[in-house]
Amino acid sequence: MPTLHDATLAGAFDHAARSYDALVRANPGYHAHLRRSARRLGLPARGRPVRVLDLGCGTGASTAALLAALPDAEITAVDASAGMLERAAAKRWPSGVTFVHCPAERLADAGIGDRFDAVFAAYLFRNTAEPGRVLSAVRDVLRPGGRLAVHDYTLSGARRHRAVWSAVCAGLLPVTTALGDGALYRHLWRSVVEFDTADGFARRLTGAGFARVRVLPLPGWQTGITHTIVGQLPHEGAGA
Repeated sequence: MPTLHDATLAGAFDHAARSYDALVRANPGYHAHLRRSARRLGLPARGRPVRVLDLGCGTGASTAALLAALPDAEITAVDASAGMLERAAAKRWPSGVTFVHCPAERLADAGIGDRFDAVFAAYLFRNTAEPGRVLSAVRDVLRPGGRLAVHDYTLSGARRHRAVWSAVCAGLLPVTTALGDGALYRHLWRSVVEFDTADGFARRLTGAGFARVRVLPLPGWQTGITHTIVGQLPHEGAGA
């Protein structure tokens, strides 16, 4: 089946929101890996409050990871799925966390135009119809020298890692189908296989003008499957 996009994908996430947290709790290392990727932004945990955009926040797991790494941060958390965002906003958060419903490529339409110190995007880019347009939106809201960390299932390109990913997804499908979310999880399976490899996405960031781009692995069963890809906008007056 084809991958899902835009309103169809947002609607599928709306439906899956009720069981999403339970499913990710069963994923070994899910929350620990998000926290590690948030730390890889390299921002100071204390001191001057930093402004971070949590792009594609889902039910708030990435938001919690950012707060664990940056407890004083001011966080704007954005998602295109109203159902996922409702679940996130219903949780207990400090006053510096704000939730906004909008697609990642339409931040300006939602009034998000301020300069952020960093953008954190977890499980986002392969779920967008136009990742280049999203990268452009990210550039528009980052200050010069601002940082981007992308946490996602981005395969290494090795056959064994693709095989592990496919085996894990195949094992999940009976459960997610019984919950009525089979179409979404088949999409998630294919979206990873059909999207950039980790190195390919790093090249995409470099082509979009990001500097100091690095691909950082994550441990456990997700080695070669999940990566943090970090980059930084050049400072004013610096070349890319």
